[in-house]
Parts: sequence; structure tokens; C-alpha cells
Amino acid sequence: MLPMPRALLLDFGGVLADAPLGFTIPPELVRRLVELAGGARSAEEVTRDLSAASRAYARWRDDVGNRERSMELPHARVWAEFLTPDWPAPAREAVEREATPLAYLWTWRPEWAVRPGIPEVLAAAARAGLPMAIVSNTLCGAAHRDFLRGVGLDGRFAAQFYSDEAGPRKPNPELARLAARAVAVPVGDCWFVGDSVHRDIVCARRAGAGVAVLMRSPRTDREPPLPGFAPDAVVDDGHGLLALLRDAGAVAPAG
Repeated sequence: MLPMPRALLLDFGGVLADAPLGFTIPPELVRRLVELAGGARSAEEVTRDLSAASRAYARWRDDVGNRERSMELPHARVWAEFLTPDWPAPAREAVEREATPLAYLWTWRPEWAVRPGIPEVLAAAARAGLPMAIVSNTLCGAAHRDFLRGVGLDGRFAAQFYSDEAGPRKPNPELARLAARAVAVPVGDCWFVGDSVHRDIVCARRAGAGVAVLMRSPRTDREPPLPGFAPDAVVDDGHGLLALLRDAGAVAPAG
């Protein structure tokens, strides 16, 4: 039996919500970038540049962004390094001025959906008085906040920590420690729930979380094995997490 938690630290993508794998370039983002380029880039060229930028940013996340002390890149730097290095100076500068709203458009996914069992487990944890915080890597946390507000779940969380706002990005353990401090619970008394061994389970172990739970998502099986960082438990969705919490005596039993 797992030890009873005093707080829950939860990832966003793969735990609270998920979307189909693959990057779909938002038409509104293309349109806005064409405007900002001022004729220097066509819609076709912007689409091509965005596809290349998405691949380059993904490589960065899997390399530099996946190190123990990794920090998220500022919005303006993401655009400058991955999208506009070959653009004319006026176009680069125009994109830099709009870096944050553009990051929002790049991050927002209309396909996001709350994962099965998540409303139920959040409600049970709230009734039990368990504080909850979000610990998530993202280019734009504002998009995640707006999604949670739109589905009526934002009020469940005492704090939300996103890498673009806080600075550290998982597996940097400081992001988890910031969340634990925000809910006033020692990180050793927290359960950390994420869908990535390389980012979430490693972050939980390095931060000293009491329990590391892996919630399987479409991304989980795409990761290569990582010896030495096994989770304490594996669940398929929010229903599985709720069962773990009930077994640990943290929330009321069913019925």
C-alpha cells in the first residue's frame, strides 16, 4: 500500500487533459505571422517555417530541455531561434513584439479533452481536503489555464506552475518543489502524477516526492526505457488514480 498523500502534484498534458499526437499548425497563427512578416513570407512559407520550428523545438526539449537543471526558453527566444532566424530584421522584430500572444496560439489545442476519471478524482481529493497543484512543461501556461477555466476545473487547484511562467522545466526538480511550497506541504508528503518517465518520474525522484505515479498516455510508450527511474504505481487514467487514493485511505471509499 502506498503512503497517504497530503497533497497532489499533477501534470497537465497526459494527466488532466490530452489531445491526439501530432502538431497541427493553427490557421490563425499562420495568418498572424503572415501579417507580421509584412510581405516577407507567404502563407506557404510560414507554414513550412512553422513545421521546421516545431521539429527543432521538439529536439531542443528532448536534449537541452530534458536535463536536470533545464530552464524554459522565453517566448521571444523560441521564435527567434526556431522560426525567424532567416527572416528580415523588421519581420523578426515584429514577431518578437508579439511573442507571447503568438506562443498562446501555438500552444492552444482545440482537440484538448479532459481525461477519463479526472473530474471524479479531483472532486474526491477536494472533498478530502487534499490540496492540488499543477506542474507542467509548456510554451504558454495561459492556454492551459484558459482550458481548465473553460471546463470548470481551474477552481480545484491551489496553484498552477507552468515552465514558461516559473522558469524551471521538468525534469528540473525545482518546478515540483515550487508547487509543494505553494501548497505548504513538504514535497516528501506529496504524490506526483505524470505521463512521462523521463520528465515526470525523474522530476519526482529528484525533488524527493513521496510517491511517483505514472499515468499512461499516448506519449508514454514512445519513450525509450530509463533504468533506475521506475514509478511507484502505473494507472491508465483518473479512475485508476482514484482507486490508488482510496487504497491509501486518502479519499472516501466508493459508495
